[in-house]
Amino acid sequence: MNSKIHDNPDQLLVDIADYVTRFKVGAPAIDAARHSLFDTMGCALNALDFPDCTKLLGPVVPGTVVPHGSRVPGTHHELDPVTATFSFGCMIRWLDENDTFTAAQGSHPSDNLAGILMLADHLSRERVATGRKSLVMRDLLVALVNAYEIQGCLAIENNFQQAAIDHPLLTRVAASAVLTKMLGGTRDEIINAVSNAWIDVSLPTVRHAPNAGWRKSWAAADASFNALRLALMAVKGEMGYPYVMSAKRYGFNDARFGGKSLEFQRPYGDYVIRNSMFKFVAAGMHSQSAVECALKLHPLVRDRIADIQRIEMHSQKALMGIMYKTGPLRNPADRDHCAQYVVAVALIYGRLNATDFEDHVAADPRIDALREKTTVVEDARYSRDFVDPAKRSSANAVQVFFNDGTHTPKVEVEYPMGHPQRRKDFMPVLRAKLEASLARRFAPKRCARIVELADDSGRLDRMPVHEFVEMFVP
Repeated sequence: MNSKIHDNPDQLLVDIADYVTRFKVGAPAIDAARHSLFDTMGCALNALDFPDCTKLLGPVVPGTVVPHGSRVPGTHHELDPVTATFSFGCMIRWLDENDTFTAAQGSHPSDNLAGILMLADHLSRERVATGRKSLVMRDLLVALVNAYEIQGCLAIENNFQQAAIDHPLLTRVAASAVLTKMLGGTRDEIINAVSNAWIDVSLPTVRHAPNAGWRKSWAAADASFNALRLALMAVKGEMGYPYVMSAKRYGFNDARFGGKSLEFQRPYGDYVIRNSMFKFVAAGMHSQSAVECALKLHPLVRDRIADIQRIEMHSQKALMGIMYKTGPLRNPADRDHCAQYVVAVALIYGRLNATDFEDHVAADPRIDALREKTTVVEDARYSRDFVDPAKRSSANAVQVFFNDGTHTPKVEVEYPMGHPQRRKDFMPVLRAKLEASLARRFAPKRCARIVELADDSGRLDRMPVHEFVEMFVP
């Protein structure tokens, strides 16, 4: 059978293909994409401090040499773009500190940078080697806007977690469309790639007790890896499945989504990247405001930890479904998605770093003692505002009660640092986060060059992609 599209494929596939081939990205979205790009690069570099991540990086066969290969930032790996995408995708998501988009289904659209940057580096190097013009960074930023938008719009009204579907499916769908377009794919080839992306559906069990583990940190890398593989197949003429969503019994809607069609709040544009939320600590997105509350309370409780009777946390339904955990936490991947754990660490130490999820910190008996004293209850207003398109808050409140009957004030944070509502105030924090990430990897002169580039939008837009990636090669 050939790859020709049937008449009238599922509208969802058509809408995605039409969007990536027709939408013109404006300046505000490009500006937002620049911030997301540099934040994601910093998050990826931070992951290189953790052996559980670095052991997954590199070629399948050691010593493999790939002509005009993709360079994995922060490493000496030069790989085929598919393998490079998996490596870079692991780095981006490993510490769970890359930016997020809150919706009915939370997800991390910045995961899409893995495939976009690795493919763009390879294409640029290949073009230059054959006397053609390279891709420039503005091309990459446009692709990033498109990927954010597809992933986010799919998530706004549709709770995939509730249907026992792991959310990296959305990364695979978004990336397959954008990467096929980057490869020069036609509208029909984009539809073919996207249809194939919907077929593979993974379980979210890796994010929940009793199975929480590191796969939650490489699942999006796997999705990006497969998205690029599907894109490469599509431009070679591999067939698609035009009724992958609507087919009776065996299509996605019937087989995986309870017989319902996906719902959409808005047409694809540039909304998602302009409304994504940056993280200021390496923990689940739903708990960012809870950590902020706990950090504010730290000066009031740090000398009275042993006298705490109970901790009351008021939260939203989304957090309670993902981050409310009791019982043993078996590894760092389990701990960074436990609301009680992140609040306890922030109260005790006045900080929350990626290393605070490692065994040597978790061994502090005060942490589990505070976890056991913490109650988490839903505030209905927080749950409503979490999905309200005019607010998209991610609210939490924390109050500490002591054995002598005294208590702290109830500290409430509706919009955590990094939320679009607080974007202006957060920019210095974002800059400090980037500078710290770079300083751990590169000499001061190199760090200064990268920071200067982050501030020079015109130069960044014009820069060949392979020259940008070269700045991150040790």
